[in-house]
Amino acid sequence: MEPHGPGCPGSVLFGCELTANTKSYTFQVDQEDDSDHILALSVVCLTDGAKDECNVVEVVGRNHENQEIAVPVANLKLSCQPLLSLDNFKLQPPVTFRLAAGSGPVHLAGWHRIMHREDASFEEDDDLSEEEEEEEELAPIMPAKK
Repeated sequence: MEPHGPGCPGSVLFGCELTANTKSYTFQVDQEDDSDHILALSVVCLTDGAKDECNVVEVVGRNHENQEIAVPVANLKLSCQPLLSLDNFKLQPPVTFRLAAGSGPVHLAGWHRIMHREDASFEEDDDLSEEEEEEEELAPIMPAKK
């Protein structure tokens, strides 16, 4: 599993709240930014003031044919499931979170990972040099002495 969190370079904490008044939140990045962005969702939970009702959270994005699709990712209820771990569920922006049912408040939390293009090429160079180092460390096989 890829590292996420404060110890991971290029990662910043992400959070948003969906309520009866704010039914959706769109996470997007600047179109001119040439970095790669990944949003890794860790948890969806009901927060203070939530009623004991079903709260359905959908992720709205685009499929491979560029058509909008909405996929439910959580169905929370205060009395039986107030919290759901999403295990760093990765999404690529732009993506919209929508409270399809219920009044919330529902909080989504995770990490926004930013990978700059020059960092990606640097990592590839590192991988190559590690392979070369491993090859250098192997001793040649010598024939057995009689």
